[in-house]
Amino acid sequence: MKDKLKRAFKVILSSKENRLDIRNVKYLPRWSVLGIDTFLLICSIVLTVIVLRDLHINHLKLLSAAQQILLVLGVNMTFMLIYKTYAGLVRHSSFMDAFKLVLASTSTFGVLLFINISVWTFIGKKIFLTSALVVYALFSFTFLFLFRLAVKQLYEYFKFYQTTSKSENAVIVGIDENAISIAAALDIEHPQRFKIKGFVSPISSNKRLLILGKPVVKVKNKLSEEVINLNATAVILSGTSLSSKEKYNLVEDCLEHDIKVYNSPLVLDWSENTSVANQVKNLQIEDLLEREPIELHNKEKSRQLNGKTVLVTGGAGSIGSEIVRQLANYQPKQILVLDQAETPLHNLQLELLSKHPTLDFKFIVCDVANRNRLGTFFKKYAIDVLYHAAAYKHVPLMEENSPEAIITNIYGTKNLADLAVIYKVSRFVMVSTDKAVNPSNVMGASKRAAEMYVQSRNFHTNGNGNLCKTKFITTRFGNVLGSNGSVVPLFKKQIEKGGPITITHPDIIRYFMTIPEACQLVLEAGAMGEGGEIFIFDMGEPVKIMDLATKMIKLAGYIPYNDIDIKITGLRPGEKLYEELISHTSKALPTHHEKIMIGKDKTKDFDFVDKKVTKIIEAALRYDDKDVVTKLKKLVPEFISKNSEFELLDKTVVIKKSIKQVIL
Repeated sequence: MKDKLKRAFKVILSSKENRLDIRNVKYLPRWSVLGIDTFLLICSIVLTVIVLRDLHINHLKLLSAAQQILLVLGVNMTFMLIYKTYAGLVRHSSFMDAFKLVLASTSTFGVLLFINISVWTFIGKKIFLTSALVVYALFSFTFLFLFRLAVKQLYEYFKFYQTTSKSENAVIVGIDENAISIAAALDIEHPQRFKIKGFVSPISSNKRLLILGKPVVKVKNKLSEEVINLNATAVILSGTSLSSKEKYNLVEDCLEHDIKVYNSPLVLDWSENTSVANQVKNLQIEDLLEREPIELHNKEKSRQLNGKTVLVTGGAGSIGSEIVRQLANYQPKQILVLDQAETPLHNLQLELLSKHPTLDFKFIVCDVANRNRLGTFFKKYAIDVLYHAAAYKHVPLMEENSPEAIITNIYGTKNLADLAVIYKVSRFVMVSTDKAVNPSNVMGASKRAAEMYVQSRNFHTNGNGNLCKTKFITTRFGNVLGSNGSVVPLFKKQIEKGGPITITHPDIIRYFMTIPEACQLVLEAGAMGEGGEIFIFDMGEPVKIMDLATKMIKLAGYIPYNDIDIKITGLRPGEKLYEELISHTSKALPTHHEKIMIGKDKTKDFDFVDKKVTKIIEAALRYDDKDVVTKLKKLVPEFISKNSEFELLDKTVVIKKSIKQVIL
């Protein structure tokens, strides 16, 4: 019989014409719930009378039967109104709703008993039998509670047949409050995206625990084994109990066994129109590559930045904008945000003014190659600290537009450095790149030339033999996740479009760190620098781009080469298989910060560097690509181009050197 009913329900639910969608079932009005509750109270009274009669106990006749019923109903409904037992959604009844019913029933019994004793005290007769009040209280609570339980179970029954095919079996990683809240919310939500099969945790207890009626499984060997045993195909990470290394290993294990990995927010949005399931999203590659939090020496930075005027060039870019956001936490006197990109600068302006309405921001649209306009700002504002993040950084694009790379990366840096000395800026912090080490492209070579100019400027003396008062500090690091030049945003867009993901070479590797981490280290290095150093950041382990692409496809819920293809396009002009943070002729010395080292490069004489830089800039202003590269190679001899268009220049230089040696 039970199986027949189930089959009948399935037919009804699967029928296109008669399909009963639980989402279309409206909530019962409160007066309807109150009416049903009243009917159940009357049934309880009738059943109480029947039970007592079967026990040959006659009811008292101080009041008529109708008067007794009205009195009982009046008192009971009064307490139902007081405790609002009718106000909750019946289909979502909870422990609190049951507790309200207990309060209403107990209060009703207490008041009726008090009335009964009072009447008996004054006139020597009772209105009700005490046993009748006890039986009524039990019946009324049971009926009201079972009504809510029945509706809830019926709702779940219908919901199950409608959503079984769409929901995904998942386990929650963790048993903290956040994990339990997420599981409870996902369990009652409709339509049900996830069906929670249990919790997994590294707890040491051997006891069989249950939370929300679901098992808590101890992870003994691999998480994937426990997930498979629970008949789940996905895991949901919750809370911050996992370290970066533990999270990485966990995700590696899950992806290897085709188990999807989702991430839940630390704080759920409980607003009416926000689905909890939609807040559980695919784990992002940024979450996977995050490292342990950086320990910062905020006192020193606060001393140098608090109450100071700070200029950030390239302030609307991914690195520059994050530097500005972090600077705002140190309460500087004024922050000057300079960039030539109007729209990103405008968007950043709206963001910063809303978040920090009391801070003094100045937003400047200017090209760092415009020395005259830069001079007006240095003259107008007494700048104390300068963070130079403005640069062209896309390698293939700069290979085709090498003069522009020189004008921005070298000429712009020279303008800012010279003005910093003239207007006595105390600190000049330059943001460089690992592509400046043994450069194979114009962009990298231009950044190395800018490094050399800044370094030599730091040790330059004036006519009286006095050292420069501005401390020039260079910071050098690799790719940052999510930056405008990173492969991660590109891969995300390609995955969203259905692929393919394009990779230049199967063996190409890169270093990665997050934007906030990189900018924290920039501020840290800027604070600890004494001038003339090149600070190198610990980028962690290098990442193979092919592995990165594969993980991103899996994290998005697809199968590599099946759902999303990976296409090899070949190395682009000027591109290397791997980047370096320090050249072969340099040494890396440790600092008091474990993630920051000092690269010891030989600093060339400022007059020599200035003369070479000037000639390179002159060639760039003539837009003579070949002359730019030729002169750039003379300043940066380790620059060996990977661009076929410029490789001939390297061979020409070698031939000239050989001829010169023969002649000599």
